[in-house]
Amino acid sequence: MAEQTATEAISTRTGEAHHHATHHGRTSSWVAIAIIVIGFVVGGVSMFFSPVLWVMFWVGAGIVVIGGVMALSTHILDDWY
Repeated sequence: MAEQTATEAISTRTGEAHHHATHHGRTSSWVAIAIIVIGFVVGGVSMFFSPVLWVMFWVGAGIVVIGGVMALSTHILDDWY
């Protein structure tokens, strides 16, 4: 039997190999998501302090907005196949 890659499989009905599309996204999409996650982490960490550090919270919110704008400007929704 030939080696299979991660995107190939054998049909259980016909026994023939068929190809599956990968859903990994583009690098620009992953960078935008990483920026958004960093923003959420910054905002979340600000909530742990006794008097909430509102400046740090709003900086995190700003980072999320920047990541969202970047995601939309790079057409992140087109990564869905």
